[in-house]
Amino acid sequence: MDRQEAARRAQSLREQIEEHNYRYHVLDDPIISDAEYDRLMQELIRLEEQFPELKTPDSPTQRVGGEPLPFFEKVEHRVPMLSLGNAFNEEDLREFDERIKRMGGVDQVRYVCELKIDGLAVSLRYENGVFVQGATRGDGQTGEDITQNLRTIRSLPLRLREPVTVEVRGEAFMPKREFRRINAEKERRGEPLFANPRNAAAGSLRQLDPKLAAERALDIFLYGVGAVDEALLPSTHTETLEWLSRLGLKVNPHRRTVDSIEEVMAFVEEWREKRPELDYEIDGIVIKVDDLALRERLGMTAKSPRWAIAYKFPAEEAVTILRGIEVRVGRTGAVTPTAILEPVTLAGTTVQRASLHNEDIIREKGLLIGDHVIVKKAGDIIPEVVGVLKERRTGEERPYQMPSDCPECGSRLVRLEGEVALRCINPQCPAQTREGIIHFVSRGAMNIEGLGEKVVTQLFEAGLVRSVADLYYLKKEELLPLERMGEKSVDNLLAAIEQSKGNSVERLIFGLGIRFVGAKGARILAQYFRLLDKLMTATREELESIEEIGPKMADSIVTYFAKPEVKETIERLRQAGVNFAYLGPVSEKQTEQDSPFAGKTVVLTGTLHSMTRQEAAGKVEALGGKVSGSVSKKTDFLIAGEKAGSKLTKAQELGVKILDEEEFLAMLGESAG
Repeated sequence: MDRQEAARRAQSLREQIEEHNYRYHVLDDPIISDAEYDRLMQELIRLEEQFPELKTPDSPTQRVGGEPLPFFEKVEHRVPMLSLGNAFNEEDLREFDERIKRMGGVDQVRYVCELKIDGLAVSLRYENGVFVQGATRGDGQTGEDITQNLRTIRSLPLRLREPVTVEVRGEAFMPKREFRRINAEKERRGEPLFANPRNAAAGSLRQLDPKLAAERALDIFLYGVGAVDEALLPSTHTETLEWLSRLGLKVNPHRRTVDSIEEVMAFVEEWREKRPELDYEIDGIVIKVDDLALRERLGMTAKSPRWAIAYKFPAEEAVTILRGIEVRVGRTGAVTPTAILEPVTLAGTTVQRASLHNEDIIREKGLLIGDHVIVKKAGDIIPEVVGVLKERRTGEERPYQMPSDCPECGSRLVRLEGEVALRCINPQCPAQTREGIIHFVSRGAMNIEGLGEKVVTQLFEAGLVRSVADLYYLKKEELLPLERMGEKSVDNLLAAIEQSKGNSVERLIFGLGIRFVGAKGARILAQYFRLLDKLMTATREELESIEEIGPKMADSIVTYFAKPEVKETIERLRQAGVNFAYLGPVSEKQTEQDSPFAGKTVVLTGTLHSMTRQEAAGKVEALGGKVSGSVSKKTDFLIAGEKAGSKLTKAQELGVKILDEEEFLAMLGESAG
C-alpha cells in the first residue's frame, strides 16, 4: 500500500470509527459488534504506525493518553464559567420565578429543566470542528488545561459533525458501575477507596499521567455554550441543546421544557423519586430561562447568572457521636472550633469532622462532648452539625470550654468589638503565618500546583518558609532531604512556583490575605490600578472613590501596605520576579486605542526570554487581541520564541505573519533590554 492509498484508507477508518463511537456512546445504538469495532481500530493503529505522518490530533487512536505532564498549564476562560445560585425548597423556586418575571417585564416564562450532574465542570474548545483544548472550571476565570485527559472520554467527539468554532460547557462524570469496578480493584490491592463518583471523576481528570485517565470509563454531558459566533446560536436554550446534539455532542436526554414554575416543581419531584434509577449521580435540578433574548436582558451578578438556578435535593442526614472539639487558628487570627465525630457515612463519603464556626454556635446548639448529634452536608458538600438528640443523653456528657489562650503561640485570645469569633492578635503567631502561606498558594490565589496544606506545613516546620516571599527562593538541595520529596516531585514543585510568577496581579493581591479583600475585590483593584505599586500608594479617599470599595476595605488596604514587614515582603517578591501588573482584559475604550493586536488572532510558540508565554498572552489580550492555541488560516500573527516547533512550520505553510521576540516587543512598545 503506497502513502496516498494509506491516507485514503486511514481517513475512511477514522470516519467509520468515530461514527461507531457516536452511535455506541452518545446514541446508545451500536450497529456493529465489539469484535468488528476492534478490527477497525487495529487496522488504523497499524496504518498510523507504518505511516506516522498520517496520525492526526483527532484520530480515535489518540484516546489512549499521551506522555505524563510535569504540571497542568493554566487556561483563561474566554467567557467566565460562573456558578449557579441555589434553591432548597418550593418557596425559593417561586421567588426565583417572580424575580425573573419582574426583572424581565414578562407575565409568563418558559423554563428548561435539566438534571444537575454531580461531576467535574469542564469547558471544551473546538476550532473548525476539531477538539483543541479542554479545561476545568477552576475559579471561573482561570482553569487547568486537561486536554489530554479529556481526549480519553469516548463519548467526547474529537471532531464535530460540522466544522464550527465553538466553546461548549459540560460535566464530566464517572458512572456508578465504573466507580464500583474501580473501588473493587482498589479493595483487592489494599489501596484507599474513592469516597464517591464525583471525587473519582475529578481525580481521574486531574491525573498528570493521561494513561491513568484512559483506564477509567469516564463519560460527559454537554449543557451549554461559552464563546461562539452569536450568528450560529438559535433563539432558545431548547434549540441550542438540539444544535449541540446535531454537532455530535452528548446531551442529557432527561430534560424538559415547561411553561410554568408549577411544571418545574413537578419535574423536581419526579426526579427526586427516580434519582436512584440512574447510572450516574445527580444532586439536584438546574432550571434555566429558555429565551436567550430574555437571558440577555436579565444579565448576571459577579458570581452567577440571574436567569438560572440550581435546585439542590435535601441533604442526607446521619446521627453520630460528638467525640471532641478542636480549635484552629486561621490566617487572620480567628479561632475556629471543629467537631470531632465518630466516623459516619454521609452522601457517599465518610465524615469525621464538621465546622462549628464559633463559640456562640456551640452555646446556641447546647452541644456537650459525648452528645448524639445530627450531621448533614450543606449542599451535599460541607459537613455541618444541625442538632442534638438531648433525649439520648446518659449523664456522662460534659460541657466544652473554649481556650482562653492561643493554642499555637500562647497569647491571650480576645473578642474584638462587633465580632463573634475569638481572635489571636499576636502578629508573630506561627499559625497565622502558616495559614497565610496556605492561602497564598491556594487555587483562588497564586494557584501553585503541588503546594497543598501538608507540603506548606512541612516546609514551615523545616524552617524553609517563614513568609510567602520565601517560596520563591527555595532551592532543590533544600527540598530533596524532606519526606516524600523525590527528585521529580521537587522539579515539578519548583516549576509550578516559577510558573506562578507570571500570574496577573489580582491573584497576588488576593493571595496576600489583606483583610476584607476577597477575590472579587482583588480583581476590581487590579483593573483600576493596573500595577501593585500604584495600589500600595493609594490613599483612603482614592480607594473609596472606586465602586464596590467601602471604607472598611479601604482602611484595611492602607493599613496593610503601611506595615514595614509587608513592604519588605513585597520587595522580596519583586526581586524574585513575581509579576506586579494586571494582565486581564480591559474595557472597550482602552482596546479601541490604536493597537496592532486589536481584533487580531495571535498564537504563541517557543520560549520567550523577556516574559513567560502567559504574560505575553495577557499583554496581547490587554491590547484587544485574541490568543489561540493552534495555527489556522484565521491566525494573524505567530509569535515565535526559541525552539518553536510544528506551529512555526504550519504558520509558514499558511503564510501567517511570523514575529520574533524583538519584533513582538517593538509592537508592544517595549524594549528587549
